Amino acid sequence: MKLDSIHIKIEKTERRKTVSIFIERDGSVRVLAPATSSDEKIESAVKSKEYQIFQKLAKWKELNQGKLKREYVNGQSFLYLGRNYRLRINDNQDVPLKISGGFFHLDRKYLLKAEKTFKNFYREKGLLKIQERLELIEEKFQTKPTTIKVLELQNRWASWTPGNGLNFHWKCIMAPVSVLDYIITHEMVHLKYPNHSPEFWNELDKKMPDYREHENWLKRNGVKMAL
Repeated sequence: MKLDSIHIKIEKTERRKTVSIFIERDGSVRVLAPATSSDEKIESAVKSKEYQIFQKLAKWKELNQGKLKREYVNGQSFLYLGRNYRLRINDNQDVPLKISGGFFHLDRKYLLKAEKTFKNFYREKGLLKIQERLELIEEKFQTKPTTIKVLELQNRWASWTPGNGLNFHWKCIMAPVSVLDYIITHEMVHLKYPNHSPEFWNELDKKMPDYREHENWLKRNGVKMAL
């Protein structure tokens, strides 16, 4: 459906009980609705929140003014665990990409496929760090994840699967450890409460009382977590 000139993607799912509206990180609008909802009911819900949608889109545009276009040249900064590391391009190093001495070091032979090399680095390091943090976090939970994967997840930081698997975007490893812990904890709560019901938020608040602080960090800085 469309709201003025805005295209809205609608998804119906058995797991939802109410209609919810989300502004994705790319600025698109997504509506999640119960599978039994009629198109008329969904359209009515969207129109009733028209002001909030335009307000959130305006905020998204404001935040995205800080979006960076990184180039693979000496001195360019790249995020890792909340810290910026400048890039140095070297000849004949032992691995394609590494962090050493406060810098990212990229072997010149991989310059033409630098983006792929960085993504591979973030996936590899991200999986190790998430597994490390998860060992500490999962002690608070009865249900444990069956699998952990680091993937390209488009507009989500993380997701869960009906089989209790957890998936994380490789960009998560750009965030500070405290924010990474929030993303992990958020998904661990989803193993008990699949949707964002009041029960979900109550449980998240119990497990991480300062979660709003980390959620706001992502809203402010998520646009910078990109290649």
